[in-house]
Amino acid sequence: MKSGGTYLRITLAAAILAWMLSIPASAQDQGGKAAGQTASERKGTPNSQPLPPGGPPPRLPDGHIDLSGVWYPGTTGTFDFINSPPAQRQFDPKATPEAPPSFQPWALAKIKAMSQTDLELGKASVNCTPRGVPGILLNNPYPIQLVETPGQIVQLVELLNNFRVVPTDGRAHDPDPDSTFNGDGVGHWEGDTLVIDVIAIDERTWNNMTGWFHSDQEHVIERLSRPSMNYLVYQVTIEDPKVLTKPWTSVQRKWSLNHGKLDEYYCTHNEEVQQYQLLKKEEDGKKSQ
Repeated sequence: MKSGGTYLRITLAAAILAWMLSIPASAQDQGGKAAGQTASERKGTPNSQPLPPGGPPPRLPDGHIDLSGVWYPGTTGTFDFINSPPAQRQFDPKATPEAPPSFQPWALAKIKAMSQTDLELGKASVNCTPRGVPGILLNNPYPIQLVETPGQIVQLVELLNNFRVVPTDGRAHDPDPDSTFNGDGVGHWEGDTLVIDVIAIDERTWNNMTGWFHSDQEHVIERLSRPSMNYLVYQVTIEDPKVLTKPWTSVQRKWSLNHGKLDEYYCTHNEEVQQYQLLKKEEDGKKSQ
């Protein structure tokens, strides 16, 4: 059995690695510009304020709202990991409280039994895997870019340089889709709201950072709208009859427009998994004593 000092060193190493990997590429570059902006502009300032509405949203020739743009979570149109002003939040939990998911008893017991190490080992950020749907919009602090053309929308994600392409011409799902991180998504318009219906989502993805796993029956309905030039609104409904007792719907979450570009951000040579696996073995060994 490892000594307490070894356990502490492993814990500290894991914590440091987690902290380093949580810093965006732009924040690590202290010497110059990132994504067409200075580092301070990219990270935000203590006086970060919400963007104004900016006028009506643009439209494509077919009349649909154009969702294209580089979007940051929150209302400032930029990062501010250092100061975290209220404007950085996607919604105000006091003004619009979000109900927790209603888990089946067995699922809730499974989540409650997870140790902190289990939770870390299940995170996409630790495993260098995509956050998937809906995580790429629900649990992503990094910017995205949407590129909309007639009949499809492309989503580019700075985190891990992921992407997905969603048809918006009203077609049906693939009759026999393979499970993928982003699932099989098809979109259609309901007025000025783009509705994306997603199935076949890889079960390695979680719906939050605290153990909300899902089954092969998960069904996600995303709603994207652009009420004004500078704002994008995202809302998601999650159905999963094996894990939830009823569907869960998020509150509306705001993203704000930025006129820069995405950084290149990869997760490589990640030693966190090995560090947490050592912690897990140590914890399991103590339980068996």
